[in-house]
Amino acid sequence: MIKLNENAHVSTENGWQIFEKEYDAKQSINSGSNYLLGNGYLGYRGTFAENTKEDYTACIVTDTFDMADGKWRELSNVPNGLYTTLTSNGIFYALDVTGYNNYEKKLDFKDALLKRKTTYKDGLSLNTEKYSSMHEKHLLAMSYEVSTINEKTLSIKTGIDGDVWSINGDHFQLKETSIEDSMLISHVKTKEYGTDIYVVEHHSFSHQGSKEETIQEESSIFKSLSFDLGANETLTLTKYVAIYTSNDSEQPKEDAIQLIKNTINKGYDKNKEEHVEAWHDLWQAYDIKANGNIEAQTLIRFNLYHNIIATPRHKKHPIGARGLSCQAYQGAAFWDQEIFNMPMFLYSTPEVARNILEYRYDTIYGARKKAKDLGYDGAFYAWISGKTGEELCPDYFFKNVLTGRKIRNHFNIWQIHISPDITYAISKYYQATEDWEFIENFGAEIVFDVAKFIESRVHFNDFKGYYEVIRVLGPDEWHENVDNNTFTNYQCKFALEEALEFYKQFKNRNNEELTSLMKDLNISNERIEKWQKIAEKLFIHEPNQETLLIEQFDGFFKLEDITPEKLSNRLIDEEEYWGWPNGIAVATQVSKQADLVQLLVMHDHLYDQEIVKNNYYYYEKRCKHGSSLSPAMHAIIASRIGDEEEALKYFYTSSTVDLFSTNEAVVGGTFIGGIHTAAAGAVWQVLVHGFSGISFRDDSIEINPRIPEAFDSLEFNITFKNQHFHLNVFNDIVFIESLKSNTRDLDFVINGSKHNIRKHSSNKIPS
Repeated sequence: MIKLNENAHVSTENGWQIFEKEYDAKQSINSGSNYLLGNGYLGYRGTFAENTKEDYTACIVTDTFDMADGKWRELSNVPNGLYTTLTSNGIFYALDVTGYNNYEKKLDFKDALLKRKTTYKDGLSLNTEKYSSMHEKHLLAMSYEVSTINEKTLSIKTGIDGDVWSINGDHFQLKETSIEDSMLISHVKTKEYGTDIYVVEHHSFSHQGSKEETIQEESSIFKSLSFDLGANETLTLTKYVAIYTSNDSEQPKEDAIQLIKNTINKGYDKNKEEHVEAWHDLWQAYDIKANGNIEAQTLIRFNLYHNIIATPRHKKHPIGARGLSCQAYQGAAFWDQEIFNMPMFLYSTPEVARNILEYRYDTIYGARKKAKDLGYDGAFYAWISGKTGEELCPDYFFKNVLTGRKIRNHFNIWQIHISPDITYAISKYYQATEDWEFIENFGAEIVFDVAKFIESRVHFNDFKGYYEVIRVLGPDEWHENVDNNTFTNYQCKFALEEALEFYKQFKNRNNEELTSLMKDLNISNERIEKWQKIAEKLFIHEPNQETLLIEQFDGFFKLEDITPEKLSNRLIDEEEYWGWPNGIAVATQVSKQADLVQLLVMHDHLYDQEIVKNNYYYYEKRCKHGSSLSPAMHAIIASRIGDEEEALKYFYTSSTVDLFSTNEAVVGGTFIGGIHTAAAGAVWQVLVHGFSGISFRDDSIEINPRIPEAFDSLEFNITFKNQHFHLNVFNDIVFIESLKSNTRDLDFVINGSKHNIRKHSSNKIPS
């Protein structure tokens, strides 16, 4: 056993699991998130079978968006079909109530199984195993075993608990329960969209029970039974839960019932086997081996696992900022989706990346509506995007804790970089896949509409003779209402240049189809020329010739220069918001998160090493890392400039933000816990782009290894240009295997030296 963290009680055996052997009620919220089960369709929090809404138990399901309070539209938490309680002689067996001798909760990443073992002081043992099937997305399953050393009479209550935890109100206008073919059924209907949700449960016992009673409530339905167990006897309860909604099927109830019947026919072991096999296939694509470092290995797999289960693979749905771990951040997509979550999929299973981008195509009408409502053209994508792509981010998010008054934020109208960020992701997708069919049918329309938005959003300054982007909010969300944010301006320039490039390619490949699209989008030749002019004359802050520093936005260097540590002493209340308009950071150079550093990560070809190094050290000292997105970006740049100590520090900060519970789950009475899915996705980037030094170019893969001494090597698979490679990266040697499925050679540039890797070959290349 290797102890990973003393306070969070997290350990591992071999890097493929996490477990805790001490129960800490104070960590129950974070533990429920960390031990989450999921499959991209649903997320089931890693709580205990006997837990209720007071314990933050939740089963969050995709495509169940609903507004209950008139303000927040979020995914629904559906009735809990795995609910089970155990009592004997008036004793309720729960860790926070009943004393125990031994306890362990373990999440196995490789098989995606959650196990709990408890031996209570009276000798009774309880072992449970749960999984959210990766083979059958609508299925949850649990094995629940009770063993006794003495004769005991047990009472088990099991079924569906419909009294659910919800952050922003009760989402169900209709709640009803029924029994059909020995299955318990809870049917609820959402208030706003009228989505029907069916939770169908079936359970069976290894022993014959007595005193059977049905307990039927509004949206809850249970069976209560008694069992007389002899000494050293084991009782097994097997539960299957099927969840379908009217967004999944025209007959959700019937489909859920049929799934349960199919599952019963297969049996628990066969269903579990299919689930495990599906996960093993996923790990073939996504696993990264941190050879020689079990601690780092565990952190890596923890984050890869959570990025996988947060991402819908079955349909084109958003990746939530907290995934499916809770309702925080509404289950909606931010820029996190394309910039932090997607790269892992793009270079491993690009069809998943395409799904992510097609979600943006399916919601382009919401982006167009937002642009039109604000007086712009084209597609202005929502800062928080749900089912329709319309803006979910409210005008008032924070509260001034000193006055009690709401704070008007402008994330929803000034954080315009979301649209060019999507163009950036489309460009990277096409570079990696050469999937022109996607560009022709989906991507080009997005890219052109984003260009139209940028054209309508920029301003030409006659006095200065260039275009500007004024009144914006860059990645550093504490500085609103700024002009010419370097990250935003460059993203806009890049998006326009990509629009022009796709236009040129489209014209050469299918001019007739292009002409039709241009007509539909109202894009004239004069407009194309305008995009070219804006791209050429859009202002970008250049590095200072003496200091080499690049200003984050107009006037940034004139703000007070102070460190975050010193600035924090000015707080009157620890809960104060640091940002715009009156927060303590607004008039200073203290940033919330990577901003200029974010630009250096995403466009690694822009500046030479000395400029990157100077800007990294300048901005790093002034960054509070008030966002989980920030540490990974700093780790990547620190690695690129050869600062191994900084790179490792930020790698560990990013990879443990959830596992070691370094962020508060509840702030100012608002629940913002759950898994930080973007940080989970960004860990892949630290390892591949940072430590392994990989950059993907138009016609090659560059590798400049910077493996920290804490690792022997990093070993993983990548996919590029529809070719698949297995890499084992050391600082002095890179092993590259071109897999048997490959159809062509590909160039690798290793520390500046070009090597043509022939298909079906194994290569050992000094670096």
